[in-house]
Formats: sequence, C-alpha cells, structure tokens
Amino acid sequence: MKIKELLDSDKGKKRFMLGNEAAVRGVLEAGVSLAATYPGTPSSEIGDILFKIAKDANVYFEFSSNEKVAIEVAASAASTGLRTFSFMKHVGVNVAADSFMTSAYIGVEGSLLVLVADDPSTFSSQNEQDTRHFARQANIPLFEPSNPQEIKDFIHYAYGISDEFNIPVILRTTTRVSHMRGIVETDEYVKNTKVTGEFKDNGLHVPVPEAARVMHNNLVDKINQIREVSNQSPLNKIIDNGADVGIIASGGAYNYVADVINQNNLKVNVLKIGFSHPYPEKLVKQFLEDNKEVLVVEEVDPINEIETLAIAGKYNINTNIHGKRDSTLPETFEYTPDIIFDALQKLTEFEDNRNSPNEASSIELPSRPATLCSGCPHRASYYAAREAIDSLNLDLESIHPSDIGCYTLGIAPPYKMANYLMSMGASVGTSCGFSKSTQDQPIISFIGDSTFFHAGIPPLINAVHNKTKFTLVILDNRITAMTGGQTNPGIPVDGMGDDAPAISIEALVKSIGIGFVKKVNPLDVKEMIEVYKEALDYDGVSVIIAKYPCNLINKKQIKERKYSIVVDNDKCVHCNICVDKLACPSINEIDGMITIDQVCNKCGVCTQVCPTNAISKRE
Repeated sequence: MKIKELLDSDKGKKRFMLGNEAAVRGVLEAGVSLAATYPGTPSSEIGDILFKIAKDANVYFEFSSNEKVAIEVAASAASTGLRTFSFMKHVGVNVAADSFMTSAYIGVEGSLLVLVADDPSTFSSQNEQDTRHFARQANIPLFEPSNPQEIKDFIHYAYGISDEFNIPVILRTTTRVSHMRGIVETDEYVKNTKVTGEFKDNGLHVPVPEAARVMHNNLVDKINQIREVSNQSPLNKIIDNGADVGIIASGGAYNYVADVINQNNLKVNVLKIGFSHPYPEKLVKQFLEDNKEVLVVEEVDPINEIETLAIAGKYNINTNIHGKRDSTLPETFEYTPDIIFDALQKLTEFEDNRNSPNEASSIELPSRPATLCSGCPHRASYYAAREAIDSLNLDLESIHPSDIGCYTLGIAPPYKMANYLMSMGASVGTSCGFSKSTQDQPIISFIGDSTFFHAGIPPLINAVHNKTKFTLVILDNRITAMTGGQTNPGIPVDGMGDDAPAISIEALVKSIGIGFVKKVNPLDVKEMIEVYKEALDYDGVSVIIAKYPCNLINKKQIKERKYSIVVDNDKCVHCNICVDKLACPSINEIDGMITIDQVCNKCGVCTQVCPTNAISKRE
C-alpha cells in the first residue's frame, strides 16, 4: 500500500498492511499528538513512516538521541494531557528503563503507549530478551497482538486503559508480528488537532522517597484494579471446542497454534491471551478446570507458563501443564507450526495431515554470509586498521571492541576488527576496561556516528578523566544506516524533515579534552593508515573520525562518477590482495582472472591497494 493511504479518513476500508504500518494507522486513529523513538529493527519501519507523514497528520515526531530520551519526551508530554507514543526494539528498553520504571510511579495525565518489538531468534539483535519481564517488574500493563489487525485494534484498547488508569502501557510485538502482512479494516481517522497541553503540578511528579512511597501504593492499587479488567477483557478469550486438551497461547505464537489446529482439524480448546499483564487469573483458573492437559505456547521465556503453574498450585487444580519447563517445547528461539505439532502429539493422539515436506535438494547452495556493501567506507577503515596493526609486528593480539551497527560485520575475516561486543556505546566503555587490564596490546575500538550520539559520549568522558589509552574510530557515515537510513543529531534534518542544527562530532570530542583528534576520509587509504599509526603511538585516548557518507545516501554522487574501475590482467601478479585482504564483494577471481562486477560503486579503494596498478580508473 502507499504510505499516504494511512491518512485516509474512511472507516471500514480493508487494506493489506505490514504489522508496523498497522501500528502507525492505530496511533493515528487513536489521536496521538506526539511520537518519539530511536530506530531499531524490528520496529524501525514505524519511524520511517512517521518521518514521511507526521506533518500531514499534524503529529510531532522525533528521532531521539536514544530510547531513554524518547521515553522522557513522550512521558513528559503525556503529563500535559496529550496522547503520546514511543516505540523501540526490545534491547532499547534496557536504555529507557531508568526513566520508564519511574514513569509508572509518576503516571500520566494524558496517555502513553510504548510499543516494544521483541526479536525471538535474534534476527537483528544481540539477545532475545523478553519484554514481558519488564512489564511485570515495572507494574505496567502489557498487550500482545498476533496480527496486523490486532496491532491496530489493541492500540485503541491499550490507550483506553492508559486513559482510565493514568498509567503507561506496553504493546509487545515480535519480529514476525511486526513484519507480517495481513488485511486490516480501518476505523475512522480524524486529523489530530491537539498539539499542546498544559502541565499542572499535583505534587506527585517528583518521586523523592516520601512521595515515591505514596506513588508505589497508588501503582499497586491501579494494577490490582487492572487485573480485574484483564479477567473480563475481550482480548483474552476461550475458544471452546469441547475437548479435554487445551492450549494457552499469546502473541505471534498463537498463529502457529491456529495453523496446526486448522490444518489437522484438531479438537483442542484454546485460551488466547492478548492482555497478558496483569495475567487473567480467573480466566486461566476456569480453563485449567475444564481441561486435563494444557500446553502453554509463548515466545520467548516461560512467563505465562510459570503464572499458570502458580494458579494451578494456588487452587489445587490437578491439570497437567506442559510447556518449556517440562521440555515439551524448546526454551529458546521462535516457534514453527512443526514445533507446536510435535508438542501436541505428546499430549493427544491425532492423524498427521500435514503436507509432505519437499525433498531436500541435492544441489549444494553457496553460503551467503552477511557482508559490507560494495564501496562501503567501513571496509576501507578496517583494511587500513589491519595494515597499520600488521606493520607494528606485535607479538600480542590486538583488541577491537565494537558496537551495534553495520560495522559489527568487521568481525569477519579478513578484517577481524571486532572481538568484543556488548551493547550500544559499549565499545568505548569496554575499551576503558581493556586499557586498565592489559599491557602493550593495541586497542582500536569502533563506533558509528548515531551510536556515538546514543551512548558513546559518557564513556568517552570516563576514558579521558581516568587517563586511559586506546584509539576510538568514529565511523561517521552521515546516517543511521543499519536500520534503513534515519537521521541522527549529526545530520542537519530532524524527525519532521525540517532543517536542524547538526552537532559536530569533532567539536564535541575536542570539548571533552581529547588531545588527539583527526578527521579523515577513509577512502584515502594511505592517509588512513598513517593516521592509525599516529593514533596508536599517542599516549592517551586518540580519536579518528572516519567521515564519508553511506552508499544509501550517496547514490547521486556515485552516479556522477564518470569513470569505471577496470582490471589489466596482464599487469596482475595474482597477489590477491584485492580479493583476500580487501574482500570487496564486487571483486572476484574467476578462472584465474580478477574481475569487477556491475555492483561496483567505484569507490576506488581497490586501485590504491593493488601493488602493480593492475586495477585503475578509466574515464
């Protein structure tokens, strides 16, 4: 569908939507006035869409510098009576947690919905943590849609809970739910007219200990009232098929359950959980009493299963409860219909009506490891770093803390420029630790421009103050590249598409007190190698800003390059530096000949690393 169709005001239209598109439609229908995020897959499309339509929708939207700031922007605006929206990937909640936890105490005068997209099986993340733990820790209601229609509808419902109880709420999606497509029937949309609110001091916005005690009691009272709402909620429903075997399923995992039941015509009862915190104790108790065997299906952790076991114990119900805890289901990763099928066959006998799987092909497919794009400036930065380190002839292994971004691909050969990774901004903090715990091992860490603004500045201050020694390379490719090309504070455009002050990384780094700061075009390989050598020799924290735009935003300049990169195989001595050490995906050796394919972006780095000038630019 076309993005502008999300602004269609008509009720009852059916459109084929991505889950994240349905989320945008949902918040627009709900009358959101403000939205804030830091981009993170699998939720990033929401921000991309809002960036394009926020002005037309009369909604303020920003790409905040990190998730903590995004929550603070949305929560404070909600305290002026506005309906606000924040969204992030699951690990972003870790960053936001300090403020988000307290927002539950403070509450909101308007309403605040936080969409968190979890990533079972870690398709684009460093872990597969389960956001439902956080909802329970913070005492914040949580909803789990299983398809695009439910995403939109649950958003309406969730805002109603936030309005009624003056509490932030969480909508938890997963990669499959965010990225699946389905038919969505729209409700009426009216362009937002409420762009400002009014803050009124009620004496309970500052959680000093005395006030925090009152706030906590208020929060517990709210969540107990909401527990009764959950028991009666239409988002939690029993599908009674007259069986004595039941399944409790929530979120995207419900889809696999539905597939298995429908494809095999199974008589199995289902309790579909859409409002999962507070857990609907009375409804679950009823379901357990009506079934002899119950399978709890959820992704990722056995949260509903543990609560179900507790309910069975509390009421002395003898139903056999199965799931992750008894190894009926795997404890990690996302599920498939086959996994659910196999689990159900352990509980009840039924005929296998699945389609016969296709026989495995005898053709051995080539592996396709993730790699940096052709012409990516990060490749040049890594090549130069490897050359500089190798020239030192050290007996000790070099240390390369890395960060979250495309550049994490530096872990792969031949660069091997990532051997320690934790979280956003941790390349700098861990470099501090390595600096204090090792001797003579060169430390070159890497961080992207967006990640530097997100979480790299405080640890760099720490590095200077505590007199550490390492080289930090800030890979400034002028965009938040890995999530699709969003803006960041270093770009002169804000989330509304308007001109904005661009924050100078160079000026910021110098203001901290870094004594060695060099800004280099990484495509100038010779200069880059020399700067690396100088930085490694510097006694203190040295910073190299490798500044060159990502190909995603550099397409015009690439098209304007009126030359091609050619290989003179008569000059080639088959040293294979271009293939084995630079490892650009556009360069291949075929039948003993070096070739350059059509995806070459003509960055020219290969012409600089070839020792015999066999690779050159031809006008």
